[in-house]
Parts: sequence; structure tokens; C-alpha cells
Amino acid sequence: MPAPGSGPAFAALLIGNLSLAFGPWLVRLADVGPVAAGFWRLALALPVLLLLMKATRQPVPPLPRATWVMLALGGLFFAADLGAWHIGIRHTRLANATLFGNTASFIFAIYGFVVARSRPNRAQLAACVLALAGAALLMGRSYELSRQYLVGDLLCVLAGIFYVFYLVAIDRSRGRIRNWPVLTLSTLFGVVPLLLFALLLGERVMPGDWTPLILLALGSQVIGQGLLVYAIGHLSPLVVGLGLLTQPAVASTIGWLIYGERLQPLDILGMVAIGAAMVLVRRPARGPETTAPPPPG
Repeated sequence: MPAPGSGPAFAALLIGNLSLAFGPWLVRLADVGPVAAGFWRLALALPVLLLLMKATRQPVPPLPRATWVMLALGGLFFAADLGAWHIGIRHTRLANATLFGNTASFIFAIYGFVVARSRPNRAQLAACVLALAGAALLMGRSYELSRQYLVGDLLCVLAGIFYVFYLVAIDRSRGRIRNWPVLTLSTLFGVVPLLLFALLLGERVMPGDWTPLILLALGSQVIGQGLLVYAIGHLSPLVVGLGLLTQPAVASTIGWLIYGERLQPLDILGMVAIGAAMVLVRRPARGPETTAPPPPG
């Protein structure tokens, strides 16, 4: 349960996860290519982020070259994350795409142990086992049903790995620049690579219907990410981890109602295993603690 007085943050956590859970559906609804949808997600959100920078009085300060390099790398990795994830969304079930896209939190926690040169406790070791078992179950079911599902799952896992590198780059920039400028600049650096990649793939870029893309930009890049960043700063890692479980639950419900993507018992067992791993890996350790990153979006 959330701590007393954390009601607004807990509400932000739930609304942010709910908003992000609709992202894969909106990518499917968009009448442009999947990578082009990622481009429009960033391009349409960029003016809103600039306005938020001005409203919160967080300008971009003078920065050393190393920080600019890190921000540029962060934008490139975020573009790679969105490109791989959006392609994967169209080749697997919505529940799988959401689950595997959120494995970045688990991988980044392992990275934290390596950097801190500390050993995981029993709960964190259990999280590793659960995550591997859950991924094996889901990928095994995907291969049995269709090889297309397996390809989509692997692309979503790859997207999670790209997101880890994005988090590392952004984390190294936080000491010199505040939150909104970091998000705005990383978004800016990711726009052009996504556009070039979409053109190289021969995707349709100009939409006939702007509605899904506008909802994707506002819902995932501005509202979802913004509310989650706020919630992570006010709630315990355990509560945030439990809140993340609403994303695959909502996404699987959408997939079932809209696309008839029915879940089998092994699918549910795999989802529960990965969800339990995400909760365990965010539990505060008795030894050195690691910071839980914001979920992918």
C-alpha cells in the first residue's frame, strides 16, 4: 500500500500506466509505418515539451561537450528503442509487447549491480530466475502459435535493451541538466534518426488520419512518461513495481477485446512470473540499493 499522503502520486502512477498501455494499440491504429509512428510520437510531443520547459522555467544551461554527446547518444538509443518496439508491436500480441518492453527495468537493475560491484540478495536472485522462466514460457508459446510472434517478441526484448543504454546515457547527464530539458533534448535528438529509418524502410510517413498519432504523442510521450516520472519520485519501488503490472493487464484486455488475442494458461503463468520479477527487483535491498528506472514508453 502507498504511504500516507501519497494519494496524488499513486493516482499519477495508475493513470500514467493506463495511458502507456494504450500505446501499442495506437501504433496498430496508425495508418503510417511503425517506425514512422515513432517519429510522429516524438515530433508531435516536442512542441508540448518545449512549452513545459518554459512554463516550469527550466532552460537549457551551458553544457560541456561530453554532456551534449551523452544527450545525443540518449536520443539515438531512444529512437532505436521506439523503432524496434513499434515494429515488434505489429508482429506479436499486445500483452507480450508491453511485458517485454518493460524488461528494461530488470536489465538496468542488473547493470546497477555491476557498476556498484555489489551482489544481489535472495529476492533479487529470485527475480532473475522468475524473469528468465517467464520469458521462456512466453517465447515458447509464441513459437508454437506462430513464428511471427517469436520475431515480434525478440524485437520487443531488443527494444528493452536499447532502452537500457538510453537510461545510462540520460543518467550520466542528470547531474548537469534538469528533468524537462533532458527529456526535451533526448526527444529532439531522436526525431531525425526515426524519420531517416522510416524512409529507408520505405514506410508511409504522411498520415491520412492524425488522431492515433496525436493521442500517441500526448498519451505516451507527455502524459504517460510525465506522470510516471513524477510517481517514481514519490512512491516506494515496490509500489511502482506493482503499478507497472497494470500495463500488461490493460494491454492484454485490449488485445482480447479488439483483436481476439486470447491468453492461454501458460501465457498467464509467464506474465505472472515476469511481473513478480519486476516487483522483486524493485524491493529495497538490505545492502547497497539500486535505483529503479522509469518504464519504457
